[in-house]
Amino acid sequence: MKETQLLIEAIETNNLWEKEIEISRNEYLKVKGSIDTNLYFIINGSLRIYLIGEYEERTIRFGYQNNFIVSLDSFISEKPSDFYIQAIKKTNLKVITKKRFKDLINSNPEFQNVWTKILEQLILQQLEREKDILTSSPIERYKRVFKRSPQLFQEIPNKYIADYLRMTPETLSRIKKS
Repeated sequence: MKETQLLIEAIETNNLWEKEIEISRNEYLKVKGSIDTNLYFIINGSLRIYLIGEYEERTIRFGYQNNFIVSLDSFISEKPSDFYIQAIKKTNLKVITKKRFKDLINSNPEFQNVWTKILEQLILQQLEREKDILTSSPIERYKRVFKRSPQLFQEIPNKYIADYLRMTPETLSRIKKS
């Protein structure tokens, strides 16, 4: 996404990264009940955002190389979140604080527009996903996600993709073979 690249270049140019961190496979970047107002850029590796319901985990989003990842509810509200962010494999990230990021966004109307476009795309993706889960068959959900994010199927293990698509790993395996 060219919008993301524009922000990355501005952050790099202004030397705004707070630090780089590495988290190991299965390690948590963020846990339920914590406040996290940092924005993370994934250098390499992959993560998942999920929550735990009464009986099971529910994966709601993934992050992988050259993408931002954030606990958006906590980032915006500065309150504790119900979400977990966990590394699926060893992951290296760059960190920018909310204050530094907001200062950058507010410094230039173009950056404000870019950030608005990124948030709008995120909202549209979430709405499309919810609609898929509520109204589409497993095959249709698989096809839409594959078309939208083919990289997902190269980066993320099937058990997490199946959970994201609200199907069993066996169902996902059958659909992929057909």
